[in-house]
Amino acid sequence: MGSGRRLGRRFGWLWGAYGTSALGTWLAFGAFEVIAIRVLHAGPAQVAALSSAGAAVGAVAAVPLGPWVEFRRKRPVLITMDLVRCAALLTIPAAFTLGALTFLQLLLVSVVVAAADITFRAASGAYLKTLLPAGDLLVAGARLESTTWTTTIIGPPLGGAATALLGPAATVAADAASYLLSALGIRASGGHEPPPERRQAARMRAGDLLDGWRYILADTALRPLFFNTVLFNGLLMAAQPLLAVLMLGRLGFAPWQYGLAFAAPSVGGLLGSRLARPLVTRFGDHQVLAVTGTLRALWPVGLAFVKPGTAGLVLVTGVEFGLIFCCGVFNPVYATYRLQRTTSGRVARTLSAWSVTTKASTALLTAVWGVLGGLLGLRTAIGLAGMLLLATPVLLPRRAARLRPEPRPAPTRT
Repeated sequence: MGSGRRLGRRFGWLWGAYGTSALGTWLAFGAFEVIAIRVLHAGPAQVAALSSAGAAVGAVAAVPLGPWVEFRRKRPVLITMDLVRCAALLTIPAAFTLGALTFLQLLLVSVVVAAADITFRAASGAYLKTLLPAGDLLVAGARLESTTWTTTIIGPPLGGAATALLGPAATVAADAASYLLSALGIRASGGHEPPPERRQAARMRAGDLLDGWRYILADTALRPLFFNTVLFNGLLMAAQPLLAVLMLGRLGFAPWQYGLAFAAPSVGGLLGSRLARPLVTRFGDHQVLAVTGTLRALWPVGLAFVKPGTAGLVLVTGVEFGLIFCCGVFNPVYATYRLQRTTSGRVARTLSAWSVTTKASTALLTAVWGVLGGLLGLRTAIGLAGMLLLATPVLLPRRAARLRPEPRPAPTRT
Protein backbone atom coordinates (compact mmCIF):
# COMPACT_ATOMS: atom_id res chain seq x y z
CA MET A 1 0.00 0.00 0.00
CA GLY A 2 1.09 3.59 -0.50
CA SER A 3 1.70 6.30 1.99
CA GLY A 4 -2.01 7.17 1.90
CA ARG A 5 -3.07 4.09 3.90
CA ARG A 6 -5.52 4.80 6.69
CA LEU A 7 -4.30 4.37 10.24
CA GLY A 8 -7.60 4.95 11.99
CA ARG A 9 -9.42 7.73 13.78
CA ARG A 10 -7.45 7.52 17.01
CA PHE A 11 -4.12 7.94 15.24
CA GLY A 12 -5.64 10.81 13.25
CA TRP A 13 -6.40 12.70 16.46
CA LEU A 14 -2.93 11.94 17.83
CA TRP A 15 -1.33 13.10 14.58
CA GLY A 16 -3.34 16.32 14.61
CA ALA A 17 -2.43 16.97 18.24
CA TYR A 18 1.25 16.42 17.48
CA GLY A 19 1.14 18.80 14.51
CA THR A 20 -0.57 21.50 16.57
CA SER A 21 1.96 21.39 19.41
CA ALA A 22 4.89 21.15 16.98
CA LEU A 23 3.71 24.27 15.17
CA GLY A 24 3.38 26.10 18.48
CA THR A 25 6.92 25.08 19.44
CA TRP A 26 8.37 26.41 16.21
CA LEU A 27 6.33 29.62 16.42
CA ALA A 28 8.07 30.27 19.75
CA PHE A 29 11.50 29.15 18.48
CA GLY A 30 14.17 31.24 20.24
CA ALA A 31 11.57 33.22 22.21
CA PHE A 32 13.16 32.50 25.59
CA GLU A 33 16.55 33.70 24.36
CA VAL A 34 15.02 36.86 22.87
CA ILE A 35 13.19 37.60 26.14
CA ALA A 36 16.36 36.98 28.16
CA ILE A 37 18.46 39.30 25.99
CA ARG A 38 16.04 42.09 25.10
CA VAL A 39 13.74 42.17 28.13
CA LEU A 40 15.91 40.98 30.99
CA HIS A 41 19.24 42.17 29.51
CA ALA A 42 20.91 38.83 30.24
CA GLY A 43 24.55 38.30 29.32
CA PRO A 44 26.08 35.49 27.21
CA ALA A 45 26.69 33.25 30.25
CA GLN A 46 23.06 33.51 31.35
CA VAL A 47 21.75 32.80 27.84
CA ALA A 48 24.01 29.74 27.61
CA ALA A 49 22.77 28.57 31.01
CA LEU A 50 19.17 29.00 29.88
CA SER A 51 19.62 26.60 26.97
CA SER A 52 21.96 24.08 28.58
CA ALA A 53 21.16 24.07 32.31
CA GLY A 54 17.41 24.10 31.72
CA ALA A 55 17.62 21.01 29.51
CA ALA A 56 20.06 19.24 31.85
CA VAL A 57 18.06 19.82 35.03
CA GLY A 58 14.85 18.95 33.20
CA ALA A 59 16.42 15.67 32.09
CA VAL A 60 17.42 14.80 35.66
CA ALA A 61 13.93 15.68 36.89
CA ALA A 62 12.44 13.33 34.29
CA VAL A 63 14.42 10.27 35.47
CA PRO A 64 11.83 8.99 38.00
CA LEU A 65 8.99 9.68 35.59
CA GLY A 66 9.98 6.89 33.18
CA PRO A 67 8.93 3.97 35.42
CA TRP A 68 6.00 6.02 36.70
CA VAL A 69 4.68 6.32 33.14
CA GLU A 70 5.27 2.64 32.42
CA PHE A 71 2.65 1.51 34.93
CA ARG A 72 -0.08 3.97 34.00
CA ARG A 73 -2.46 4.44 31.12
CA LYS A 74 -0.56 6.47 28.54
CA ARG A 75 -3.33 8.70 27.17
CA PRO A 76 -4.01 10.45 30.52
CA VAL A 77 -0.24 10.95 30.92
CA LEU A 78 -0.07 12.59 27.49
CA ILE A 79 -2.94 14.93 28.35
CA THR A 80 -1.38 15.78 31.73
CA MET A 81 2.02 16.60 30.22
CA ASP A 82 0.38 18.86 27.62
CA LEU A 83 -1.50 20.71 30.36
CA VAL A 84 1.64 21.01 32.50
CA ARG A 85 3.53 22.59 29.59
CA CYS A 86 0.61 24.90 28.84
CA ALA A 87 0.36 26.10 32.44
CA ALA A 88 4.13 26.58 32.82
CA LEU A 89 4.45 28.57 29.60
CA LEU A 90 1.45 30.78 30.38
CA THR A 91 3.28 32.13 33.44
CA ILE A 92 5.75 33.88 31.11
CA PRO A 93 3.33 36.24 29.29
CA ALA A 94 1.42 36.73 32.54
CA ALA A 95 4.54 37.84 34.43
CA PHE A 96 5.68 39.89 31.44
CA THR A 97 2.37 41.77 31.38
CA LEU A 98 2.62 42.47 35.11
CA GLY A 99 6.25 43.56 34.84
CA ALA A 100 7.30 40.79 37.24
CA LEU A 101 9.24 38.52 34.88
CA THR A 102 12.66 37.34 36.12
CA PHE A 103 15.48 35.25 34.67
CA LEU A 104 14.94 32.65 37.40
CA GLN A 105 11.36 32.19 36.22
CA LEU A 106 12.54 31.64 32.64
CA LEU A 107 14.99 29.03 33.89
CA LEU A 108 12.40 27.23 36.03
CA VAL A 109 9.88 27.14 33.19
CA SER A 110 12.51 25.72 30.84
CA VAL A 111 13.20 22.96 33.38
CA VAL A 112 9.51 22.07 33.74
CA VAL A 113 8.96 22.07 29.98
CA ALA A 114 12.06 19.92 29.37
CA ALA A 115 10.94 17.33 31.95
CA ALA A 116 7.41 17.29 30.52
CA ASP A 117 8.79 16.94 26.98
CA ILE A 118 10.77 13.82 27.92
CA THR A 119 7.81 12.30 29.74
CA PHE A 120 5.46 13.05 26.84
CA ARG A 121 7.83 11.44 24.32
CA ALA A 122 8.17 8.31 26.43
CA ALA A 123 4.40 7.98 26.89
CA SER A 124 3.62 8.76 23.24
CA GLY A 125 5.97 6.04 21.98
CA ALA A 126 4.41 3.47 24.28
CA TYR A 127 0.90 4.65 23.36
CA LEU A 128 1.66 4.49 19.63
CA LYS A 129 2.84 0.90 19.96
CA THR A 130 -0.48 -0.09 21.56
CA LEU A 131 -2.46 1.94 19.04
CA LEU A 132 -1.12 0.44 15.80
CA PRO A 133 0.08 -2.96 14.55
CA ALA A 134 3.84 -3.32 14.01
CA GLY A 135 3.46 -3.11 10.23
CA ASP A 136 1.98 0.40 10.46
CA LEU A 137 4.55 1.93 12.81
CA LEU A 138 6.90 3.08 10.03
CA VAL A 139 4.00 4.70 8.13
CA ALA A 140 2.99 6.53 11.30
CA GLY A 141 6.58 7.53 12.05
CA ALA A 142 7.06 8.91 8.55
CA ARG A 143 3.88 10.99 8.86
CA LEU A 144 5.00 12.42 12.19
CA GLU A 145 8.45 13.16 10.73
CA SER A 146 6.87 14.92 7.73
CA THR A 147 4.81 17.00 10.14
CA THR A 148 7.95 17.93 12.08
CA TRP A 149 9.67 19.29 9.00
CA THR A 150 6.55 20.99 7.66
CA THR A 151 6.10 22.92 10.91
CA THR A 152 9.84 23.68 10.88
CA ILE A 153 9.43 25.33 7.49
CA ILE A 154 6.43 27.51 8.31
CA GLY A 155 6.77 28.02 12.08
CA PRO A 156 9.90 30.19 12.48
CA PRO A 157 8.95 32.73 9.75
CA LEU A 158 5.46 33.13 11.23
CA GLY A 159 6.92 33.30 14.72
CA GLY A 160 9.44 35.91 13.62
CA ALA A 161 6.66 38.06 12.16
CA ALA A 162 4.57 37.65 15.32
CA THR A 163 7.54 38.56 17.49
CA ALA A 164 8.17 41.71 15.44
CA LEU A 165 4.51 42.77 15.66
CA LEU A 166 3.47 41.58 19.13
CA GLY A 167 6.68 40.79 21.01
CA PRO A 168 8.23 37.46 22.07
CA ALA A 169 5.80 36.92 24.95
CA ALA A 170 2.98 36.56 22.39
CA THR A 171 4.68 33.59 20.70
CA VAL A 172 5.15 31.93 24.09
CA ALA A 173 1.41 32.36 24.69
CA ALA A 174 0.74 30.80 21.27
CA ASP A 175 2.97 27.87 22.20
CA ALA A 176 1.01 27.42 25.44
CA ALA A 177 -2.27 27.47 23.52
CA SER A 178 -0.94 24.79 21.14
CA TYR A 179 -0.39 22.42 24.08
CA LEU A 180 -3.94 23.05 25.28
CA LEU A 181 -5.28 22.21 21.82
CA SER A 182 -3.07 19.13 21.73
CA ALA A 183 -4.50 17.94 25.07
CA LEU A 184 -8.04 18.45 23.77
CA GLY A 185 -7.22 16.51 20.59
CA ILE A 186 -5.74 13.56 22.48
CA ARG A 187 -8.74 13.51 24.80
CA ALA A 188 -11.07 13.53 21.79
CA SER A 189 -9.32 10.47 20.34
CA GLY A 190 -11.20 8.26 22.81
CA GLY A 191 -10.89 4.51 22.68
CA HIS A 192 -10.18 1.93 25.36
CA GLU A 193 -6.67 1.60 26.78
CA PRO A 194 -6.15 -1.41 29.05
CA PRO A 195 -4.55 -0.57 32.41
CA PRO A 196 -1.15 -2.03 33.37
CA GLU A 197 -1.23 -5.01 35.67
CA ARG A 198 -1.59 -4.05 39.31
CA ARG A 199 0.95 -6.72 40.18
CA GLN A 200 3.61 -4.93 38.10
CA ALA A 201 2.77 -1.52 39.52
CA ALA A 202 2.99 -2.81 43.07
CA ARG A 203 6.50 -4.16 42.46
CA MET A 204 7.95 -0.89 41.19
CA ARG A 205 11.03 0.02 43.24
CA ALA A 206 14.01 2.35 43.20
CA GLY A 207 15.96 0.04 40.89
CA ASP A 208 13.35 0.58 38.18
CA LEU A 209 14.72 4.10 37.70
CA LEU A 210 17.73 2.56 35.94
CA ASP A 211 15.83 -0.21 34.18
CA GLY A 212 15.60 1.70 30.89
CA TRP A 213 19.37 2.07 30.67
CA ARG A 214 19.92 -1.57 31.65
CA TYR A 215 17.55 -2.71 28.93
CA ILE A 216 19.27 -0.57 26.27
CA LEU A 217 22.80 -1.58 27.21
CA ALA A 218 21.92 -5.30 27.34
CA ASP A 219 20.47 -5.29 23.82
CA THR A 220 23.00 -5.89 21.04
CA ALA A 221 20.98 -3.85 18.52
CA LEU A 222 19.78 -0.97 20.70
CA ARG A 223 23.12 -0.37 22.42
CA PRO A 224 25.11 0.83 19.36
CA LEU A 225 22.12 2.78 18.03
CA PHE A 226 21.79 4.47 21.42
CA PHE A 227 25.40 5.63 21.52
CA ASN A 228 25.27 6.70 17.87
CA THR A 229 22.17 8.87 18.19
CA VAL A 230 23.15 10.39 21.54
CA LEU A 231 26.63 11.37 20.30
CA PHE A 232 25.41 12.55 16.90
CA ASN A 233 22.65 14.76 18.31
CA GLY A 234 24.90 16.13 21.04
CA LEU A 235 27.77 17.11 18.73
CA LEU A 236 25.41 18.51 16.09
CA MET A 237 23.57 20.72 18.57
CA ALA A 238 26.74 21.75 20.44
CA ALA A 239 28.04 23.58 17.37
CA GLN A 240 24.81 25.48 16.63
CA PRO A 241 25.31 28.37 19.10
CA LEU A 242 28.84 28.90 17.75
CA LEU A 243 27.54 28.94 14.19
CA ALA A 244 24.91 31.51 15.21
CA VAL A 245 27.58 33.77 16.71
CA LEU A 246 29.77 33.32 13.63
CA MET A 247 27.02 34.08 11.11
CA LEU A 248 25.10 36.80 12.96
CA GLY A 249 28.18 38.41 14.50
CA ARG A 250 31.45 38.16 12.61
CA LEU A 251 30.09 37.43 9.15
CA GLY A 252 27.30 40.01 9.35
CA PHE A 253 24.34 37.96 8.16
CA ALA A 254 20.93 39.49 8.85
CA PRO A 255 18.59 37.55 11.16
CA TRP A 256 16.23 36.78 8.27
CA GLN A 257 19.13 35.31 6.27
CA TYR A 258 20.15 33.15 9.20
CA GLY A 259 16.58 31.93 9.64
CA LEU A 260 16.22 31.26 5.91
CA ALA A 261 19.42 29.19 5.87
CA PHE A 262 17.88 26.76 8.34
CA ALA A 263 14.17 26.93 7.48
CA ALA A 264 14.38 26.43 3.70
CA PRO A 265 16.46 23.20 3.89
CA SER A 266 13.72 21.62 6.00
CA VAL A 267 12.09 20.79 2.66
CA GLY A 268 14.78 18.10 2.53
CA GLY A 269 13.41 16.55 5.71
CA LEU A 270 9.94 16.49 4.20
CA LEU A 271 11.25 14.72 1.10
CA GLY A 272 13.34 12.29 3.12
CA SER A 273 10.45 11.27 5.35
CA ARG A 274 8.37 10.50 2.27
CA LEU A 275 11.09 8.17 0.99
CA ALA A 276 11.65 6.31 4.27
CA ARG A 277 9.03 3.60 3.82
CA PRO A 278 9.74 2.85 0.11
CA LEU A 279 13.46 2.57 0.89
CA VAL A 280 12.85 0.19 3.80
CA THR A 281 10.53 -1.90 1.63
CA ARG A 282 13.24 -2.26 -1.00
CA PHE A 283 16.44 -2.47 1.05
CA GLY A 284 15.42 -3.31 4.64
CA ASP A 285 15.58 -1.16 7.76
CA HIS A 286 19.16 -2.12 8.72
CA GLN A 287 20.57 -1.12 5.34
CA VAL A 288 18.69 2.19 5.34
CA LEU A 289 19.92 2.98 8.87
CA ALA A 290 23.51 2.16 7.96
CA VAL A 291 23.59 4.21 4.75
CA THR A 292 21.66 7.30 5.88
CA GLY A 293 23.30 7.20 9.31
CA THR A 294 26.66 7.40 7.56
CA LEU A 295 25.65 10.02 5.00
CA ARG A 296 24.19 12.39 7.59
CA ALA A 297 27.56 12.49 9.38
CA LEU A 298 29.39 13.76 6.27
CA TRP A 299 27.69 17.16 6.02
CA PRO A 300 28.27 19.19 9.24
CA VAL A 301 32.04 19.64 8.80
CA GLY A 302 31.26 21.90 5.83
CA LEU A 303 29.80 24.52 8.18
CA ALA A 304 33.33 25.43 9.34
CA PHE A 305 33.99 26.94 5.89
CA VAL A 306 31.08 29.37 5.72
CA LYS A 307 31.99 32.79 4.30
CA PRO A 308 30.17 36.14 4.25
CA GLY A 309 27.77 37.07 1.49
CA THR A 310 25.72 35.02 -0.93
CA ALA A 311 28.31 32.27 -1.28
CA GLY A 312 28.26 31.64 2.45
CA LEU A 313 24.47 31.62 2.57
CA VAL A 314 24.34 29.11 -0.30
CA LEU A 315 26.94 26.92 1.42
CA VAL A 316 25.04 26.78 4.72
CA THR A 317 21.73 26.15 2.96
CA GLY A 318 23.22 23.34 0.86
CA VAL A 319 24.91 21.67 3.82
CA GLU A 320 21.75 21.88 5.92
CA PHE A 321 19.62 20.51 3.05
CA GLY A 322 21.85 17.45 2.67
CA LEU A 323 22.00 16.90 6.42
CA ILE A 324 18.26 17.31 6.95
CA PHE A 325 17.37 15.12 3.97
CA CYS A 326 19.43 12.26 5.41
CA CYS A 327 17.92 12.83 8.85
CA GLY A 328 14.44 12.88 7.32
CA VAL A 329 14.99 9.31 6.09
CA PHE A 330 16.93 8.09 9.13
CA ASN A 331 14.71 9.40 11.93
CA PRO A 332 11.41 7.55 11.27
CA VAL A 333 13.26 4.33 10.43
CA TYR A 334 15.31 4.53 13.61
CA ALA A 335 12.26 5.42 15.76
CA THR A 336 10.29 2.50 14.31
CA TYR A 337 13.22 0.09 14.70
CA ARG A 338 13.60 1.15 18.33
CA LEU A 339 9.89 0.67 19.06
CA GLN A 340 9.79 -2.73 17.38
CA ARG A 341 12.94 -3.84 19.19
CA THR A 342 11.58 -2.85 22.63
CA THR A 343 9.04 -5.11 24.32
CA SER A 344 5.75 -3.42 25.17
CA GLY A 345 6.17 -3.49 28.95
CA ARG A 346 9.40 -1.51 28.77
CA VAL A 347 8.78 1.11 26.08
CA ALA A 348 8.18 4.09 28.39
CA ARG A 349 11.23 3.41 30.55
CA THR A 350 13.44 2.80 27.52
CA LEU A 351 12.35 5.94 25.66
CA SER A 352 12.62 7.99 28.84
CA ALA A 353 16.19 6.81 29.45
CA TRP A 354 17.03 7.53 25.81
CA SER A 355 15.62 11.07 25.94
CA VAL A 356 17.18 11.86 29.33
CA THR A 357 20.62 10.83 28.07
CA THR A 358 20.23 12.76 24.82
CA LYS A 359 19.17 15.99 26.53
CA ALA A 360 21.80 15.76 29.27
CA SER A 361 24.59 14.93 26.80
CA THR A 362 23.55 17.75 24.49
CA ALA A 363 23.56 20.21 27.38
CA LEU A 364 27.01 19.05 28.49
CA LEU A 365 28.52 19.14 25.01
CA THR A 366 26.99 22.56 24.33
CA ALA A 367 28.70 23.93 27.44
CA VAL A 368 32.02 22.27 26.49
CA TRP A 369 31.88 23.62 22.94
CA GLY A 370 31.13 27.08 24.27
CA VAL A 371 34.45 26.93 26.13
CA LEU A 372 36.24 25.47 23.09
CA GLY A 373 34.85 28.25 20.91
CA GLY A 374 36.48 30.80 23.20
CA LEU A 375 39.79 28.93 23.39
CA LEU A 376 40.20 27.66 19.83
CA GLY A 377 38.06 30.05 17.83
CA LEU A 378 34.60 29.60 16.36
CA ARG A 379 35.59 27.95 13.07
CA THR A 380 38.01 25.53 14.70
CA ALA A 381 35.46 24.45 17.29
CA ILE A 382 32.74 24.00 14.63
CA GLY A 383 35.18 22.02 12.48
CA LEU A 384 36.19 19.84 15.44
CA ALA A 385 32.55 18.93 16.07
CA GLY A 386 32.19 18.08 12.37
CA MET A 387 35.31 15.88 12.42
CA LEU A 388 34.08 13.97 15.47
CA LEU A 389 30.72 13.47 13.79
CA LEU A 390 32.52 11.65 10.98
CA ALA A 391 33.33 8.89 13.46
CA THR A 392 29.75 8.32 14.64
CA PRO A 393 28.80 5.80 11.89
CA VAL A 394 31.21 3.34 13.56
CA LEU A 395 28.64 3.10 16.36
CA LEU A 396 25.74 2.04 14.12
CA PRO A 397 24.50 -1.58 14.39
CA ARG A 398 26.71 -3.75 12.17
CA ARG A 399 24.19 -6.41 11.31
CA ALA A 400 20.44 -6.82 11.13
CA ALA A 401 18.93 -8.11 14.37
CA ARG A 402 15.87 -10.23 14.89
CA LEU A 403 13.01 -8.60 16.72
CA ARG A 404 12.44 -9.73 20.28
CA PRO A 405 9.26 -11.76 20.71
CA GLU A 406 6.58 -9.97 22.70
CA PRO A 407 5.89 -11.65 26.05
CA ARG A 408 2.53 -13.36 26.24
CA PRO A 409 0.11 -11.81 28.72
CA ALA A 410 -0.39 -13.77 31.90
CA PRO A 411 -3.71 -15.68 32.01
CA THR A 412 -6.36 -13.91 34.01
CA ARG A 413 -8.15 -15.65 36.83
CA THR A 414 -11.91 -15.78 36.86
